[in-house]
Amino acid sequence: MTTLLVIAKAPVPGRVKTRLTPPCSPGQAALLAEAALADSLAAVADAPVRRRVLVLDGTPGSWLPGGFEVVAQCAGSLDVRLAAAFALCAGPAVLIGMDTPQITPALLAPVLAGDAWHGCDAWFGPAVDGGFWALGFAVPKPDLVRGVPMSRPDTGALQRKRLVDAGLTVRDLRVLRDVDTVEDALAVAGEAPHTRFAKALARLPLGGGDAP
Repeated sequence: MTTLLVIAKAPVPGRVKTRLTPPCSPGQAALLAEAALADSLAAVADAPVRRRVLVLDGTPGSWLPGGFEVVAQCAGSLDVRLAAAFALCAGPAVLIGMDTPQITPALLAPVLAGDAWHGCDAWFGPAVDGGFWALGFAVPKPDLVRGVPMSRPDTGALQRKRLVDAGLTVRDLRVLRDVDTVEDALAVAGEAPHTRFAKALARLPLGGGDAP
């Protein structure tokens, strides 16, 4: 059975989803981040996995469901923090973030199936913006993540190349859109209108007063 890791920031105004401000206020952006995180955690909670681990920058809140181990993120750049998250695992492990509230157990099913690791060393979930939304290893290899430049249009291509160049057999998940900008938020909400994220976005008068 696979370990499913979620790497996330606690949804604190001014510390999350800063690219949504403006038109969102910091409070509105934090509400959207909390909804996206809750959707992501709910999908993981419903997935058939051995361990559910939240690798968190911040303090857990009421948005955290039961059944999760909570581990503090280490200091350092994103590649270092991702590598440290994989180092927590001894067997098959898949890591996702909090920026894809449209995630469902069905989208994760290929990497959690009984034959997911038969003839496969790694799974890769490409993102529309050129990054990646999921990364998995049959045997965690933190060194294949550490040193990959993050938050660039070619991050996904560089990460996947790192896997292939190391001789790993890689399978791909569906391409998904991360929520980074308001345009992303609207597109993802339209794609997944029944999510907490879509409902939170619908309630916000974007650019209006600060949400509580």
